[in-house]
Amino acid sequence: MTDQTDLFGHGPKQGSLFGPGEDRMRAPRQSTVPDPEDVRRRLKALLEKARSAQKMPWSERDARMWQSVFPNMAKWLPQDEADQLRFEFAQEMQRLRQDAGEHRAVPQDAD
Repeated sequence: MTDQTDLFGHGPKQGSLFGPGEDRMRAPRQSTVPDPEDVRRRLKALLEKARSAQKMPWSERDARMWQSVFPNMAKWLPQDEADQLRFEFAQEMQRLRQDAGEHRAVPQDAD
């Protein structure tokens, strides 16, 4: 919203909180670059959760989400480390999905 008047000479009904001028608040600035240590810690925690699980620790929806998010988060790490973490996570997800498939394929005895 600007401080200019319209064609009829009316100014704005409500001033803007943000914008140019000394009486205006500045929009908050946030860092758009995540801390690699924080990314590393989070990825390793997810990988450890997958490694220690006997069965898929996430719902189907969350598992699909992590399969997309994990590789993208790894982009904030050095290339070699990111590649290794992606590989290990993909292996664990494959193991968990295979184990889930094997358990579903076992026929149940009807008594």
